[in-house]
Amino acid sequence: MKNKILLLCMAFILVAAFALPGCVPEVAPPEEEEEVEAVKIGAIYPLTGSLAAIGTDIKHAVELAADIVNNSYDIDLPFARGEGLPGLGGAPIEVVFADSKGSPETGLAEAERLIEMEGVVALIGAYQSSVTETASFAAERLAIPYLNPESTYPGLTDRGFTWFFRNTPHDYTFSETFFKFLEDLKEKEGLDQSEIENVAILYEDTLFGVGVADAEKDLIAEKYPAGAEYKIVADIAYAHEAASVTSEVMKLKAANPDIVFQASYLSDALLFQKEFKALDFNPKAILAMDAGHIHPDFVGTLGADANYIFTRDVWSLDLSAINPLIGIVNDMYHERYGKNMDGTTARSFTGLMTIADAINRAGSTEPEAIREALVETDIPADQLIMPWRGVKFDETGQNMYGEGVISQIIDESWHTVYPSEFALRDWVYPQPTWAER
Repeated sequence: MKNKILLLCMAFILVAAFALPGCVPEVAPPEEEEEVEAVKIGAIYPLTGSLAAIGTDIKHAVELAADIVNNSYDIDLPFARGEGLPGLGGAPIEVVFADSKGSPETGLAEAERLIEMEGVVALIGAYQSSVTETASFAAERLAIPYLNPESTYPGLTDRGFTWFFRNTPHDYTFSETFFKFLEDLKEKEGLDQSEIENVAILYEDTLFGVGVADAEKDLIAEKYPAGAEYKIVADIAYAHEAASVTSEVMKLKAANPDIVFQASYLSDALLFQKEFKALDFNPKAILAMDAGHIHPDFVGTLGADANYIFTRDVWSLDLSAINPLIGIVNDMYHERYGKNMDGTTARSFTGLMTIADAINRAGSTEPEAIREALVETDIPADQLIMPWRGVKFDETGQNMYGEGVISQIIDESWHTVYPSEFALRDWVYPQPTWAER
């Protein structure tokens, strides 16, 4: 009995002791997993206005790339099988979009806002060369890396900028591809020089079109002096987003060129093609400088009337027969957005993946560290959805490994026809007249 009373007393003492303040044993709370802060990247594109369709498509491509970085997918792309950027502890990417409205002035203001108000650590964009020019001025002044995936005006990498890098080849490179193609076409078709001699140059009057025209004219002057092989019979600049192009097409008809080199954004490309048919303009070939001529809406709007256009490009869906990654990523894009990618959206996708690669290798969100990582970039071809030798920037910030291909619209689809190592179909030359179609 005494033992039971003793045990009860001891138990009472213990309970009372633990009830007193300071007597309860301290138990460490479970450690909370530290949340990794997202890496903010600014993206400037025309999301309203006449170029809103392509701007929206680009936005979707950038969002797809960010999703692949941030989440796990069983595909052979960098970052796909993990979640986030491993070099920053799995930090996700947050893309902050800004609407340039197709205006260089707005693009400049939005670049400043993204850097100063949103706190982005890098910028990508802005599709139009004229907008990229102004937006990248802001990035240079404020010392923020700017990765340009799509703009092709050659002078963008001739400004001595420290913070500007460009993935895509530029229009001088693409124009050289056109002339190489014409030489091969003449040889394969057994044509003499007089059969492809007179050329017309048709271009919209912003930085993009003017840069294309200058490159084409320079090449004719440098490589074919005194017009020995090619003669420019028409040099026609027209107002961007023109309401009517009847006058320009009448000038083309009067000049009667064998070949037309054309540089047009989507609305202008559609307007010209309709007017070519209405006025029965029949050159032997039209060689377009991508932009509007590679957008899905070009064929979607015109149907069979879009056939036989040649266009330089950097990507084509049929190249998935050579690089299966092209088909895999395009299928993901199509499943989400109901359309195929094109050369523009494929470059935009690649641009986001490139800046993600640099930030990951930098292991930091400090702008200078990211810039240094961009300088050291060396992405091999097998990690890209582009038919390029890779991504590596020269001292001007230009990707040395970017290359172009030429596609032709046949049966309302784009088919790669040049160069030979990528050609999956023979070209049609000369194009049938409108009466023959």
